[in-house]
Formats: sequence, structure tokens, C-alpha cells
Amino acid sequence: MDDADDAVPIAELLEERRHLLDVAYWMLGSDSEAESVIDETYRQWYQLSDAERAEIAAPRSWLTQVVGSICLTRLALPDRGDPRAAGQQAGEGGAGQYKMLEQEISEVLLRALDSLPPAERAAFALNDVFGMAPGAVADIVGRSEPECAELADRARRSLRARRSHPSTPQQYDAVVRAVRQACVAEDTELLASLLAPDATAFFDGGGKVRALVKPVHGDQQVARSLLTLLARRPRTTLHTHSVNGRTGLVVRYDHLVAAVISVDIAGRQVVQVWVILNPDKLRSWNQRRNPPGLPTGHNNPATTRGD
Repeated sequence: MDDADDAVPIAELLEERRHLLDVAYWMLGSDSEAESVIDETYRQWYQLSDAERAEIAAPRSWLTQVVGSICLTRLALPDRGDPRAAGQQAGEGGAGQYKMLEQEISEVLLRALDSLPPAERAAFALNDVFGMAPGAVADIVGRSEPECAELADRARRSLRARRSHPSTPQQYDAVVRAVRQACVAEDTELLASLLAPDATAFFDGGGKVRALVKPVHGDQQVARSLLTLLARRPRTTLHTHSVNGRTGLVVRYDHLVAAVISVDIAGRQVVQVWVILNPDKLRSWNQRRNPPGLPTGHNNPATTRGD
């Protein structure tokens, strides 16, 4: 066989590396550790003989299994929180590479994952996040398929317990309405009191409005960012409204829906805030804002902030 027959398209190589980095990041929650794991994974690949590599029918699956094994070993280290202990130093390349992924995965969730035992975290990430086949998950975690299924289910129950919603829709509604009232009153301290200390706010402008790009973390910071966004202006209204089947907030400017806000609640505090400002995602809201035949200026609530 000619060596050229072993060539792999560059797109496939890059997609493979990105997949491995994503797996390592979900399991470890650190960009620098993820980079280090991938370096070690490819070292193991090239330590194989040509004959050994030729026998591997699915290199990506083999590499993923190695990534999982290395991550499980690192998760078991008692001092893995100290970057010096693992020989890790954050690099500029790693920080830049994970900018987008860090925006998609909240620090709250990563901290919750950190509370899980290594095997549970691995089973959950590989099964729920990456949708790997049960056999592949079992090979990586080193348990049977039924045991891995139980580990993933245990992780889900633990995460739900940490991030659980109020026991009744009425309690959920009460928290959202209290958030609205704090926003109407422009009361930073009141709004912050309704937020968990580690609350996170995400602002989706889709690159089409000058919205915040990075998530905002912390009760005071989230409260200030929301009140800045919702600062009282003429012809601006703030209402409670059903958003994805739950109570949320809708911001209108001259009847045009300018933002839709949904929240995740644990106990009686908001833990995550999702602010949609992307005009493309709001198009369906604005298409249905008036029944057919109803003039745009009908019953103008321009200066109201009521429900």
C-alpha cells in the first residue's frame, strides 16, 4: 500500500481534533487541561507501530476512548484543581479556542459537573452530550453498559436536584413576576436578591444588535446588566408572557417585540437568564403581535409597564 493511501482530508483531521477537545473540555471543564489531554492522546497514537495503527478500524473512536481514559485519570487526582499539580499552564491558544464553547456552557453547569464522581461525569457527558453508543461509553468508562446507564441516570438526578425548578408553576410564576417588578422599579438590590449568587445571564444578539457578547456572572453583575438593558424609556413596555411554555418576560418598543427573556429557577432564586435580542429569532413574535385587521396603534400601552 502506498503511503498516500493513508492520507486524510484536512477537514476530517480538524473535525476529529475539535471533537476530541470538546469531549475533554466537557469532562474536565478546563481549556488548558483539554489541550494537554489531546496532546497526550496523539502522543499515544504515534507511539503505536504502523502495524498497530493499521489494525484500528475507527481511529476517531480509538482516540475518543483514549481521551476518556486520560480524563478519568485526571478527574481522580485529589489535587487536580491546582494547575501546577497537573503540569498545566493556561495558553493563549487554548483560551481563544474555547471562547465560543465557554459561552455555550455556563460556569454554573461546569461547577455542577465538578461535584459529580468521575465515572458519573464521564457517563453523563459521553451519553447525554455527545450521544455515544452505549458500548463506546462502557469501553471508555470501564463499566458494563447497564452500569454506565445507571451512572448517567444518577448524574441527571444529581444535576436536577441542584438545578431543580420550584415545586409548582405558581411558585415559578411568582419569582418571574417579582423579577419583573424589580425591573420596573429599577431596584438593583431587589433584583439581585432574586438571583442566585452564581447566576449567569446570556445575551443573544446574533451579531445583529450591539448586545453583550460574553455571559455575565454573579447576582449583582446580572442585575446591573439587566437593568441597563431594560432602562425605562418612552414607548417601552415590559410584560409577563408565556415563553417556551413557562412564564417569561417580553420587552416591546412601540409594539415591536425587542427582547424575550426566559429564566431557569432553583428553589426561589433565578440561576440563569436567557435574553433573546436577535431580530431573526424575534421575527415570529412580531408576526403574531397583532390579530389580523387590528391596527398597529390600537390600545397603545406605550407608557405602561404592566402585566
